[in-house]
Amino acid sequence: MESELLGVYPDRASVPRDVWVQLLGSATRHIDFLVYAGTSMANLNPRIGAMLAERAAAGVSVRLCWGDPDSQAVDVRDREEGLRGTLAAKIRASLTYYRELMDVDNVEIRLHGTTLYASIFRFDDTMLVNPHMWGAPASANPTLHLRRLEGSTWFDGYRRSFDAVWDTAQIWEPA
Repeated sequence: MESELLGVYPDRASVPRDVWVQLLGSATRHIDFLVYAGTSMANLNPRIGAMLAERAAAGVSVRLCWGDPDSQAVDVRDREEGLRGTLAAKIRASLTYYRELMDVDNVEIRLHGTTLYASIFRFDDTMLVNPHMWGAPASANPTLHLRRLEGSTWFDGYRRSFDAVWDTAQIWEPA
């Protein structure tokens, strides 16, 4: 029997850079990111903005959803992780890498104010899901490598979770 679980990494940093780049470069329909700060993406690949613009130019729908740095949810997560007020600043810094995408067709960037139980990175029918444990930074938690199969429960559940947060998020309007 096939499994939608392709693998598990002990933490997000253990996902090989080549996996991220291959997934990003091969997406033909959807790229969705749901994170609080998402600093790891720019640290992992300084060309992330250009690569997302290239995929969007090829007709890929790119939806990027960051935590609203002014939201109560970000403030709560900051306290839970003992970050001493730095999470909002990390979000603002991370968003600077994506400012160039503001006017790119097929790219939407929104900010959410929800409790985030997992960071989600979708590339068509493949997903990297980083569940969050209370009190630990997302990057220090396991990452699931999923693929969508007919009747998928995990993949489709995380896709629905992304969509639910996306529907409540506000369009990012940089100052």
